[in-house]
Amino acid sequence: MLDQRPLIAAAAAADIPLVDLAPGASARVVSVSAVDSRAPAELGRRLAELGFLPGEAVRIVARGLLSRAPIAVRVGTATFALRLFEAACIRVCPEQPQLP
Repeated sequence: MLDQRPLIAAAAAADIPLVDLAPGASARVVSVSAVDSRAPAELGRRLAELGFLPGEAVRIVARGLLSRAPIAVRVGTATFALRLFEAACIRVCPEQPQLP
């Protein structure tokens, strides 16, 4: 029987904050949690209600021009504008592009 632990560990190590995802790249949500104590306690619940759930496909559609500007994120068929601190609470695993 093949040992799956190295594959699982490699996949877990590959997750990044959504805010670091390149525009146009696809990813899957790994987890949603507050980055620091300044984030509102209900932030994780609010993001989950919007559809940011583990396993969901996400993609950054656009970024604002300034470093503090919100980003447009597509989850499922909906597009949301997230502030950077909200996007930093969402951990994603980038998907490999499909080869033709």
